[in-house]
Amino acid sequence: MDEDAAIKIDVRTVWISDLHLGTPGCQAQALLDFLRDTRCETIYLVGDIIDGWQLRRSWYWPQLHNDVVQKLLRKARKGVRVVFVPGNHDEFARKYVTHNFGGVDVVDECMHITADGRKLWVTHGDLFDGVIQCAKWLAYLGDAAYEFTLKVNRWFNHLRARVGLPYWSLSRYLKLKVKRAVSYVSDFEVAVAREARKRGADGVVCGHIHHAEIRDIEGVLYCNDGDWVESLTALVEHHDGRLEIIDRSADLNRVHQPLALPAPDPRTAV
Repeated sequence: MDEDAAIKIDVRTVWISDLHLGTPGCQAQALLDFLRDTRCETIYLVGDIIDGWQLRRSWYWPQLHNDVVQKLLRKARKGVRVVFVPGNHDEFARKYVTHNFGGVDVVDECMHITADGRKLWVTHGDLFDGVIQCAKWLAYLGDAAYEFTLKVNRWFNHLRARVGLPYWSLSRYLKLKVKRAVSYVSDFEVAVAREARKRGADGVVCGHIHHAEIRDIEGVLYCNDGDWVESLTALVEHHDGRLEIIDRSADLNRVHQPLALPAPDPRTAV
């Protein structure tokens, strides 16, 4: 099939983060489909691409995860600029800042200039997470709890799929409904936006909290590209500089189909 015929999204720039390759929660097939559907000039990988925390606990690397890496490297070979900004889960890559691997530039942070002239600061965002900075053991504990929630959620959604109900995210529900979680997200967003203003940027693009959003915070454009565990979202810049969140969460209903046996699945615009 003609590769151009498969293109459904033609944009200037794509930001994706929190893929968490190396975990059962990563929606690698949906991500691979998105990458195949998309043509762009630049891809920013905004941290937590490979989950080093999880891989240290237990090795998990199916072929689909390798396919995602190969697809990104193939895009780089074909002339797409690929920039990797490491996060806390792949902090091992921060040792290689300023290096280039297979056409992928590794940077600590960077500025992106949109087609309409706006300056966007690109950072994963974990440096503005008080838990990560002040009590890393608590962050590890929270990560283990999140993985457990995802595991329970996979079982729950297999049952929902059997009776024809769509995918439903327990962790997203808790994040949006629990008062402390809502406060944590809000504090994070404000802190990142204020830092962007200090750096002379018009806006910021980040990840980390798995909550996609574009909004104004104190005169700064705050953009979060979400994640590829449950949200399945990417931030894109159109050729005229307009920003939009692409939501592929509907793909979860295709991925989480009823199984023949009651066993957990081993994979799991604003």
